[in-house]
Amino acid sequence: MKFVEAKEPWLGRVPAEWSRSRIRNVADLSPSFSDGVPTVNETCTVVPMELLSDLGVIDSSNALPCEEVMSGLTLFERGDVLFAKITPCMENGKGAFVESLPTRYAYGSTEFHVLRPSPKVNGRFLYYYTFNPVFRAYAAENMSGAAGQKRVSSRFFKDTRLFLPALPEQDRIARYLDASCSAIDAAVVAKHRQLETLDTLTIVTIQRAVTRGLNSRAELKPSGLDWLPEVPSHWRIRQIKRRCNLLRGKFSHRPRNDPALYDGEYPFVQTGDITGAHKYIRTYSQTLNELGFSVSKMFPKGTLVMSIAANVGDVAILDFQACFPDSMVGLVPNHKTDLNFLYYLMRGMKEVLLRSAVLTTQLNLNYVRIGTNFAPFPPKKEQEEIAAFLDAKIEGIRRTKAVLNQQIKTVTAYRKSLIHECVTGQRRVTDADLKQVGANA
Repeated sequence: MKFVEAKEPWLGRVPAEWSRSRIRNVADLSPSFSDGVPTVNETCTVVPMELLSDLGVIDSSNALPCEEVMSGLTLFERGDVLFAKITPCMENGKGAFVESLPTRYAYGSTEFHVLRPSPKVNGRFLYYYTFNPVFRAYAAENMSGAAGQKRVSSRFFKDTRLFLPALPEQDRIARYLDASCSAIDAAVVAKHRQLETLDTLTIVTIQRAVTRGLNSRAELKPSGLDWLPEVPSHWRIRQIKRRCNLLRGKFSHRPRNDPALYDGEYPFVQTGDITGAHKYIRTYSQTLNELGFSVSKMFPKGTLVMSIAANVGDVAILDFQACFPDSMVGLVPNHKTDLNFLYYLMRGMKEVLLRSAVLTTQLNLNYVRIGTNFAPFPPKKEQEEIAAFLDAKIEGIRRTKAVLNQQIKTVTAYRKSLIHECVTGQRRVTDADLKQVGANA
């Protein structure tokens, strides 16, 4: 097999027998109706950007009468190729080959480029060609417009060089990639389901430990709580405020027009610094200066911090002194309460706490009601044992999730590499390859 230099900034060598062309020579950009203008009562599929995935899947369940479809939306039909032209959707790979539609015509986001393949090119091959992450990286370098609103221009798209094998080979490549990508995508979906199962296992493990303890044979008694039938008989049911001191954040969220108060040496932790993935708060994104600072406004190290506005109910342990906005609550455990047990107890009670949340412009937890909730508390030594058990269990689950996430990353990278190699001729697809992946030769 002989290769020649493509002489393109984004592409090295290509098979010598592949023909050199441009996208405009093999496909129409922004085509019109192929079978006459629809009637006003005719139903059309409507596909906004969020209904187009970065794996080529179109959610076509949304439909409206043509007269209700907003003017200016982008027309497309069965057999067309969609390409998201705006950042970051373009870089993320949003696009699709429109294999089927429930209606004759469809309208999509104004941020779609639509290509209608001519008889010179296989539509699915053209989709994979434009999906190719190396091609999209080159397109990103040639975007025009302001930051955050950059787009791939029609001119760039039409004038881009295209290197095409003969139609039978295009068809072979498309079918090979269909089968290969379908298998990869199924594997990724299965791994995401495993991650979801592990998330569920995490919550169940925490809830079981903080409400029943570690001794499965412990004598039980009614808890008196509507969300918890029984607890070990030697445990006590107490209001949260009786087992810890509740603190309220003393600041509003950072106002951009008040530099005199902010940008100093004192840590200022925002709701975004708390995530359910981390037990400790060890970093912060903003600071206060001495004008806004006082020791009385700080949460001490070892405070369990809960978000009561954004990320409602999420908790983390503060690993340094810091100031907080009024969308955060601090729980400082007393001498009868272990900090690590309190962390897991609040995680296990998240859904219970959310029952008292109020929806205004966003979901909010009431500062006072958090403390008035009743919760089960074992003796402190048992709290420490439960917390140590959960630390080990959650760490084991975390390691398993890390392996799964790495596997997802690896196969996703392989998928992108495979597409690039096939549509640029670096990997030649044979009938034997089709049989190997279960596609008909």
